[in-house]
Amino acid sequence: MSSDTTAGPMPAAFIGHGSPMNALDGNRYTQAWRAFGEAVPRPRAILVVSAHWYINATAVTAMARPRTIHDFYGFPRPLFDVDYPAPGLPELAAEVADAVHPTWVGADVDSWGIDHGTWSVLVHAFPRADVPVVQLSINADKDFDYHLELGARLAPLRERGVLIMGSGNVVHNLRGMDGSLPDAGYDWARRFDEQAKESMLADPVAVAALEGHRDFDRAVPTPDHFLPLLYLAGLAGADGGGTEVLVDGYAYGSLSMTAYTLGLACPGAGDGTVPAPPLPGDVPPDGSNI
Repeated sequence: MSSDTTAGPMPAAFIGHGSPMNALDGNRYTQAWRAFGEAVPRPRAILVVSAHWYINATAVTAMARPRTIHDFYGFPRPLFDVDYPAPGLPELAAEVADAVHPTWVGADVDSWGIDHGTWSVLVHAFPRADVPVVQLSINADKDFDYHLELGARLAPLRERGVLIMGSGNVVHNLRGMDGSLPDAGYDWARRFDEQAKESMLADPVAVAALEGHRDFDRAVPTPDHFLPLLYLAGLAGADGGGTEVLVDGYAYGSLSMTAYTLGLACPGAGDGTVPAPPLPGDVPPDGSNI
C-alpha cells in the first residue's frame, strides 16, 4: 500500500471474491488483489459493499471494533481461525448518511462486523489490517436503479480519503458449480461476463440493463453478488468515465472472478496462472454461503 497522498479522488474497485478459500490461498486473483492494495494511496478508511450483508434495510457499520464474521460452514478449520482485526470508524456512518441524503441509512453499532466477502479480499489487499473498515449493507428490497444511484451518491467520500469497494461476483450460480473446473467458465457465464465487461469499460451505468440479458437468470439467480458491481458502476458514472479490468477469469464453471478498478490502473496484476483453490468436497455448494 502506497503511503503517498493524491490530489484527486481515492480509487474505487469491485472485486470478484469467489470462494472463502481464497483467503488462505495464493493464486492469480489474490495476486491481483495484493497488487491493488500495494498500488492504492493509503485510505483514511475502506467502505465495503459486500454481497454477504444482504438485508431488508440500508445500513452502515458504526462500531469501533468490528468483529470478524465467519458466515459460512463446511470449510476447513484454518478458515474459521482467520481474524481480521481492522478497526472501525464510527464517524464515517454519519458521513455516509449525509452523502446519500435523503436516503435513510441506519447505524449498526452491534449486529454485523466484517464478513468474509470483505475480509477474504482484505487479508491480501491490506494484510496489516491497520486501515479502518466499514461495511454498507445491500438493501434487498430495492431495485437496480436504487443501488446504482446510491453508488453515485457515495462519490464525495472518495474526495475524503475513503476507498469504496464492492465485493461479489458478476456471475454467481452456486448450483451450477463444478469443482473439477477450477479455471473454466460455461458458455453462458462467459457471454454474460463479457457483456458486463463491455459495459463497465465503456458505459458503466449501462450494466444495470443486464437484467434483460438472455443469460441473466442463470448468471444472476439471486441478485446479492451482482449488486455490489452497481456501486462501482454508479461511482464511475459520477466520475464520467469507464473502469479498468484488474483481473478476469472464471472458477468452477459458474463463477466470474472479474474485478474492476476506477481511478487506478494496475498493469500486469492479473497475469498469474494459478487458478482458484479447490472447494470442500462434502458440502452442497448452494448451502455453503460462498
